[in-house]
Amino acid sequence: MEDINTLIKNIVKFRDERDWEQFHNSKDLALALSVEASELLELFLWKKNEDFNLDQLKDELADVLMYALLLADKNNLDIHQIVMDKIKKNADKYPVDKAKGNATKYNEL
Repeated sequence: MEDINTLIKNIVKFRDERDWEQFHNSKDLALALSVEASELLELFLWKKNEDFNLDQLKDELADVLMYALLLADKNNLDIHQIVMDKIKKNADKYPVDKAKGNATKYNEL
């Protein structure tokens, strides 16, 4: 967790040095996250599954992660805890004996 906390501190420092916190409310962070996720998707548009530029993938994925971390930080969320909670929820919805090797949605298992 220390690595994630250090990463968040570095992102916040970058933001604060530019006085951008004033623009980083939860709504706008969520919108920015969606925009960046769309830019990530655009790398794959009209291409074969693994046909993409790795440097562009790194940049767009970093943007998505940074906005997600800023949104979590804005709302005082513990990244580790919310991910572990979601894994638990998903484990309950997708038990191994029914979901292994299967892409069927949980309500159809």
